[in-house]
Amino acid sequence: MVKVPPRDIARHLKALPDGIRAVLVYGRDDGLVRERSEAIGKQIVEDLSDPFQVARPSTEDLKQMPSTLLDEANAISMMGGRRLVRYDGAGAEAAEPVKLLLDAETVDGLVVITSGDLKPSSALRKAAEASKVALAIACYEDNARDLMGLIQSVLSEASLSASQDAVHYLADNLGGDRMVSRGELEKLVLYKGPGGGQVTLEDAKACVGDTAAIGLNQIAEAVTAGNMTALERLLERAWTAGENSIAILRTLQNRLMRFHLARGYVDQGMSPADAIGKLRPPVFFGEKDRFQIEVSRWSAKKIEQALSILMEAELDCKTTGNPADVICARTLLRLAKAAK
Repeated sequence: MVKVPPRDIARHLKALPDGIRAVLVYGRDDGLVRERSEAIGKQIVEDLSDPFQVARPSTEDLKQMPSTLLDEANAISMMGGRRLVRYDGAGAEAAEPVKLLLDAETVDGLVVITSGDLKPSSALRKAAEASKVALAIACYEDNARDLMGLIQSVLSEASLSASQDAVHYLADNLGGDRMVSRGELEKLVLYKGPGGGQVTLEDAKACVGDTAAIGLNQIAEAVTAGNMTALERLLERAWTAGENSIAILRTLQNRLMRFHLARGYVDQGMSPADAIGKLRPPVFFGEKDRFQIEVSRWSAKKIEQALSILMEAELDCKTTGNPADVICARTLLRLAKAAK
């Protein structure tokens, strides 16, 4: 498959190139994987739940008959046109069926395969990336730029604008799962009603409060504030929501890197307020006072030690085989204690 660079993903979601017979959509953001795979599927079939136009073979089907994906893709559609084959939650068992599909002389339908995070060394990904008749699309958590684009897209479709502080609040508090973020924004659109207008900070807070409670940013804030009670509660909710340990560690890492930059300005003689004002993206105005207090509390040496601990924790999550959520929780509690 051809690995699609981020700048080309939106174009392929609207129209696949000619000759493409399979698309692998994978990554840590389950919501984004689902959203993109559905957008691709709807290029072939409008109703993805239509059993006459969409085949959904099971894992057992592939294990018993590796040619299942190829056979389903070449089956004649009862409604005419191309046939769509969906295979979700793919793992190593899909490598050989995908290879058979991609090596076949002709394939009439389109196969869309979804999976979680795949390492470059995974058999499925390696089998997929060797072909020119398919695409591989990676899906990772939205960064600030992605979230800004999503916010503007959803609101503009509803003829809504938003005040600057409302946009910053939404970007700071929407979570790392695309479907959850989109759901919260659609809830905000319903809240505002059909009349259009401007979303205010009060509107945003009224609709996105629950996401904020379980957001990764709130976990990072609890750690840097040394709030053990909040941290334990937020972690419990994060595990229940299926949050990824690496994403949690990296969110905290990003917050500490912003601390480190601001702290550097302060150590050069700048006032904390001016130092925070130089950060981009800017600190949400409602958090500025707390951010300033914490930057004053965390020395550059302490921040560097914390960043080193987070890097070790991420490495342990990926290499030791020990439960990642245990490593993550232990690390965050350790840093929260140090923050006091």
